[in-house]
Amino acid sequence: MSVLEVTEIFGGYGGADILQGASLRVAAGQVVVIIGPNGAGKSTLMKAVFGLVRVRQGAIRLGATAITNLAPDRMAQHGLAYVPQERNVFVSLSVHENLEMGFYSRRGSPRAATERIYSLFPDLAAKRKQPAGSLSGGQRQMVAMGRALMLDPQLILLDEPTAGLSPKYMDVIFERVRAINESGTAVLMVEQNARQALKIAHHGYVLQTGRNRIDDTGANLLANPDVAQMFLGA
Repeated sequence: MSVLEVTEIFGGYGGADILQGASLRVAAGQVVVIIGPNGAGKSTLMKAVFGLVRVRQGAIRLGATAITNLAPDRMAQHGLAYVPQERNVFVSLSVHENLEMGFYSRRGSPRAATERIYSLFPDLAAKRKQPAGSLSGGQRQMVAMGRALMLDPQLILLDEPTAGLSPKYMDVIFERVRAINESGTAVLMVEQNARQALKIAHHGYVLQTGRNRIDDTGANLLANPDVAQMFLGA
């Protein structure tokens, strides 16, 4: 069963179509990774899914619901969460306050949800009262991911979650992505660290100039000599 279906979308900024017929599918329970060269349209594709970039042609469905060009503030109602690469935490608010901000559209007490996030990201539990702006880059990324997960989404979009992080925190973030997926949330991720991302991916897409170039299982893409030469340093 598809959680997300993107079919031949065209769109971009102003009058220019950065996306030139890109398509992808995320099935329930999957981690799906988008890789490709700089300027390929990877982040634009993620933003188009979340309604941040206007789609001129094509279709996007979340389960049975058409979400093409739906306003971002309505995406949470349909079980979709998005973590951008930059400016993804409220730096003056504490870790705990950041997490509670993610509960805004849900009813009841956020206590159970926040405790679930602290169990998923133990590093944050001891820092719950600290301003998010005082944390390391890796810890801020955990806060951003945790706040998105407070919505209890069926699908989370992660745009370059390890960008600029130390090798230690890169490993931690990839481990947490796997744990998020194992807890029942599907993941769509854009990632420059292609080798590590494909190791945890059920499926991957290679994007080039706004179009699909290759798509296959994560394992097959790792073994593909063309992909290795272009993106894996082989």
